[in-house]
Amino acid sequence: MSRRASLQSPRARIVAAALAALLAAALAVLILDPGQPGPVATPVEEADYFSPGELEAGRDYRGELRLLGLLALVVELAALGLLVAGRPRRLRAALERLQARPLLGAAAAGAAISLMLALVALPVGIWIHELAVDVGISVQSLGGWLFDRARSAGIAALYAAVGALLLIGLQRRLRRSWWLAASGVVVAFAVVSQFLAPVVLAPIFNDFEPLPDGPDRRDVLSLADRAEVEIGEVYRVDASSRRTSLNAYVGGFGSTRRVVIYDNLLDSAERPALRSVVAHELAHVKQRDIGRGLLFVAIVAPLGMLFVREAGAAMAARTGTGPGQIAALPAYALALTIATFTLGLAGNQLSRAVEERADRFALELTGDPAGLTELQLDLARRNVSDPDPPGWSRLLFGTHPSTVERLGLARAYGADG
Repeated sequence: MSRRASLQSPRARIVAAALAALLAAALAVLILDPGQPGPVATPVEEADYFSPGELEAGRDYRGELRLLGLLALVVELAALGLLVAGRPRRLRAALERLQARPLLGAAAAGAAISLMLALVALPVGIWIHELAVDVGISVQSLGGWLFDRARSAGIAALYAAVGALLLIGLQRRLRRSWWLAASGVVVAFAVVSQFLAPVVLAPIFNDFEPLPDGPDRRDVLSLADRAEVEIGEVYRVDASSRRTSLNAYVGGFGSTRRVVIYDNLLDSAERPALRSVVAHELAHVKQRDIGRGLLFVAIVAPLGMLFVREAGAAMAARTGTGPGQIAALPAYALALTIATFTLGLAGNQLSRAVEERADRFALELTGDPAGLTELQLDLARRNVSDPDPPGWSRLLFGTHPSTVERLGLARAYGADG
């Protein structure tokens, strides 16, 4: 076979697209890294902050969660692999019959595949929920959890229906160049969902109310004023109806931007720790981190979708289907899952850098390393965390610095001050 012919083989195109997508992700991380001004984090030992019992509980719980997370990924990939192979035969036959009405059929097929994946993932999800109940993180009944899961599955099925319809429509109309338009759809979806999630999706699961006037609200507004940040509204969310864990976050942008604080954080955290977490969230607004995340998607989406085109077409061809055919949807769904997970590893790396920069901003704004230390200890204990997880776990699942890294940063700022 000539060199030119080998480069035009499906396998060569898949490898080339995969390498290009990975390179784009690496460049995106390099370009979007926020930088880390200030002192280098001091190495610390977890045993200096946690008792042997706390460390054992965190390792046991988080270790089991890691294995279940890997199991969930394997189950999803295996289920999609069976669909790509034409199993079960009745489902494959049903997908082929839907080809008579391509666009509506694609929407129905996308929703069906999404619901099937939700169903096969349910046993692992129940296992994870029961573990959270056992360690005291979740206070939700199994029935309530299943109701939330059903609503999540319905939303995901709606997204999948629209995505499958657009995919088939673009493939039928644009042939080989559909991936370019599809990458635009991915970016548009990321922007719209980020904008609407706080006002459309989040209220489906929780109740939000503006943080009432009082010391908490005054602290938030004072910190925002010192940081020169326009935060929109500050909300209190009834997280305690489901979990005992502590958290806060920034959601939306423009007119939907808001700082959301868990009610159990407001009710239990001491004032320095609360100021630390609010300052951290203000950092995300100040540094436009939501926009940074959207830029990451915009950079990696085109070559990621090119990989989906090549890998999806190759897998579909093995079963006699191809672009524009509804029976090929499982192949493209599998390729998209692989691309999303792999590129997400780079996204996690960027997220860890962004979160560290937010910690540094909080330390600079509050001038209170002890407050960040108190917060991180409280978070780790209430969330039954592993303060120093293994490297492979940080690579696969870590979106934030580890607890020991954050404690070391606080110690470095304390020594520097």
